[in-house]
Amino acid sequence: MDEKIKFAALIGAGAMAEYHIRGFREAGADVSAIVDQNPEHGEQFAKKWGFPGQSYLSLEELLAARPEIQAVSVITPNKFHKPLVLEALSHGLHVFCEKPPALNAAEVCGMAELAKEKKRMLMFNLNNRARLDSQFIKKEIGRGKIGRINSAQATWMRRTGIPGFGGWFTTKAIAGGGPLIDLLHMIDLALWFMDFPEPDTVLAQTFQDFISDPNFHGSWGKVVSTKGTTDVESACHAFVRFKTGQVLTIHNSWAELVKEEDTYVALQATHTGVRIRTVNNQNSCELYSQKNGFSADRSYRFQHDHDMGRTRAPENFIRALNGEAEPLTTPEQAIALMRIIDAVYLSAESGKPVRITSDGSYQPL
Repeated sequence: MDEKIKFAALIGAGAMAEYHIRGFREAGADVSAIVDQNPEHGEQFAKKWGFPGQSYLSLEELLAARPEIQAVSVITPNKFHKPLVLEALSHGLHVFCEKPPALNAAEVCGMAELAKEKKRMLMFNLNNRARLDSQFIKKEIGRGKIGRINSAQATWMRRTGIPGFGGWFTTKAIAGGGPLIDLLHMIDLALWFMDFPEPDTVLAQTFQDFISDPNFHGSWGKVVSTKGTTDVESACHAFVRFKTGQVLTIHNSWAELVKEEDTYVALQATHTGVRIRTVNNQNSCELYSQKNGFSADRSYRFQHDHDMGRTRAPENFIRALNGEAEPLTTPEQAIALMRIIDAVYLSAESGKPVRITSDGSYQPL
């Protein structure tokens, strides 16, 4: 861009907002306004971050008062991603949107089309790509050190981790689903490492065994209501076969009788195996290879990378707009990710394998 991004705002004062504002400011953007439909919540955030009186109830109200705003970050429940992104793009703003990109791939397609039409940047907070271990592995792949990735496992499983029990997180109409769509980061990471091969067939099963039990909410958000809606899955297991012959295994859960929470991506490739993992907010990676008949394994720990890329990802958005970095995500990648998630849900619902056709439609087999 010829013009540097100087003025940005946030839409939504939720838990992720502090990471967005830190990242934007780290990249040099002046973030001094927020939109939130809860005026008390919005003003509390504005005061905390040094811009009291700059809380607005709508994007229209914000832009009327602050026409210099060039970019916004959308941090709202999933259902509102699409309408808010479209509204922002229509006003000529660049947009950074929280995950998941939207409720489904069709919604993301509409967002991507408008971004292209308006010639505005649209990025999504798939923040685990910004982790130091992820960046390291991506570079090793680019250097040819890993080889062809034959198979991958994407796992984010929790024993007691239902977020906001009985609130919007557990309401399908607002969230779009449960842990599959909420904890999509490892799926995205695996696809990114594999360079997004074209999917062929998906086979999946979801489970709801513990989704209505508030004892499984754990530390992931308070219980909103013990009588609230809980119509999403508590766990999902899926298998994806790509047209290249590569495969991906998915295991996502909020509530499942496992030993402990575990978050990782494992790769089996022709030169080196890889496992990157988050334990106690520390990211690490291991590389596995054979040399002269012996195991030749390496282990790396990234001590100063505690927020899973949550600050670096929004920072990258501003730096990409200013021509200082390549964008970490693209709308096309977001569409590809959501098409796999759509197919996983369709397979689980139909009880059949689902083929993702070249035109992006879904065909139960």
